[in-house]
Amino acid sequence: MASTEIVHAHAAPQGFIRKYIFSLDHKVIGLQYYFLALIAVFVGMALSLLMRIHMVWPTANLPIFGHIQPETYLMFLTMHGTIMVFFVLTTAPQSGFGNYFLPIQIGAPDMAFPTLNMLSFWTTFVAFVVLLAAFFVGAPIHGWTGYAPLSAVPSAGPGEGLGADLWITSIAIFCAASLMGALNFITTVLDLRAKGMSMMRMPLTCWAWFITAILGLLAFGVLLAAGILLLMDRNLGTSFFVPGGLVFTGQTAVPPGGFSPSTTPIKHSGGSPLLWQHLFWFFGHPEVYIAILPGMGVASQLLSTFSRKPIFGYKAMVYAMLAIGLLGFVVWGHHMFMSGMSPYSAFAFSIMTMAIGVPSAIKTFNWLGTIQHGRVRFTAPMLFAIGFVSLFVSGGLSGPFLAQPVLDIPLHDTAFVVGHFHLIMGVAAIFGIFAGTYYWFPKMFGRMMNEKLARVHFFFTLVGTYAIFMPMHYLGMAGQTRRYSQFTEVGFLTRLIPLNKFLTYAAIVTISAQLIFLFNFFWSMAKGKKAADNPWEATTLEWTTATPPPHDNFGGRTPVVNHGPYEYSVPGASRDYVMQTDPATAATPAH
Repeated sequence: MASTEIVHAHAAPQGFIRKYIFSLDHKVIGLQYYFLALIAVFVGMALSLLMRIHMVWPTANLPIFGHIQPETYLMFLTMHGTIMVFFVLTTAPQSGFGNYFLPIQIGAPDMAFPTLNMLSFWTTFVAFVVLLAAFFVGAPIHGWTGYAPLSAVPSAGPGEGLGADLWITSIAIFCAASLMGALNFITTVLDLRAKGMSMMRMPLTCWAWFITAILGLLAFGVLLAAGILLLMDRNLGTSFFVPGGLVFTGQTAVPPGGFSPSTTPIKHSGGSPLLWQHLFWFFGHPEVYIAILPGMGVASQLLSTFSRKPIFGYKAMVYAMLAIGLLGFVVWGHHMFMSGMSPYSAFAFSIMTMAIGVPSAIKTFNWLGTIQHGRVRFTAPMLFAIGFVSLFVSGGLSGPFLAQPVLDIPLHDTAFVVGHFHLIMGVAAIFGIFAGTYYWFPKMFGRMMNEKLARVHFFFTLVGTYAIFMPMHYLGMAGQTRRYSQFTEVGFLTRLIPLNKFLTYAAIVTISAQLIFLFNFFWSMAKGKKAADNPWEATTLEWTTATPPPHDNFGGRTPVVNHGPYEYSVPGASRDYVMQTDPATAATPAH
């Protein structure tokens, strides 16, 4: 049982700076993370749109950007992936919603370490600023995965000078911030649960944030170490990732970027580029689940709430998430089938990759079981939760293909992989963020978002997402490569240009549709309908307190938990839901 005596109570802040800037309140910090991710996602989407335009109209002369050069396209590619993976998919669902709602959902007045919580946000903010600074000195071209030796040698290409140093430094700072946050989440869950809040009474959102924090604690430390070693290779003459005898030649690039071609072998020896791949993907595959697990928790919460049914197989859902977290650390090699690894190693990684589909399938069938025969309320949060499940399944179905080395090798460097990971990791997680936003907006801001605008936003985004990423699988099977800035002159790909134009038109419409969300969000903050304390008739602890929650979350009282988190349609109950803090009765089953 958790002990509540060690809570670090702190007084309500006085003054603007302490209340909204350097706040110790987990709710304010959660909103800071959310708005940082909101800025980052629009920067990332703008870069993706520029790339799509360049791919189908490579000679276009765009306002502000002019004619996009191949190296500029690769810079956009690198920065788009980095911003979206680290500062959107990792930041919003875990650090944003998790910071705001984890303490409330377990009945705690705050996170275990409020000062560390504040420090973790501002460290993340510094990492984002350092990353954006790379734009002004020439962003790197090595992709968001930073493969060596391209990323390890400053003279390797445009942007691989100071821009690459800033990129690596940003990632290292972000890792440090994530480690601080992970420690805080884990300690909060283990030590600050309210009386009666056993681990098996926690909402599945809390389980998702808890498991994600464990993954982050184990994964980000590896990437931090790898980043430090990469900086040493670049600036101190070490050779962790740079083999001997490399010669970089080519045409002098347009500055900035620091590209100085040479015919003299670089002064390195003994390094292994594959070592970087192992270290990066040991982080990189758990990162997929760091991005998607919070969305799974949100989807579970919403599917139960709006189906008016208990979650189907609560314990199975918990154990499935634990299994996903565990198996996520033993499948990194499937990103490296192209590296020439031993067929025996490839076989082992293939088997483990197929195995991780089992807990994912358990969760999917349990979600469907939750909805079946429910009295479904098709609100905007529910629509996005259903959309999350749809995208997760659609993206996941192509995973078993890529888990087979014999299929992955011809597909690996094609648009097939781009379609796969955008569906299952990228847009599925974004749908989880949207679902959480529409669901928790009333609690965060005390007002309701406009339902009609939310529905329009949902249908444009869902249809647009499938129109963009599903055809990429067919493009990949037809041989269209990824990472190439231009292919309109490639003979065997000319027949794919019409489909690529369709993808670009779909991207323009889908990105434009996000302005509907942006308007709805900020308009509703000021003009939206006033929200009741529990507008969704939900059961978890955040809906038992005032809207928005007071500084200590529960107005000076400590909640006592008597029920599980998903007790809907309980026989003998006076209404179709039982709050976790309702008095215990014989009519409500114990957990």
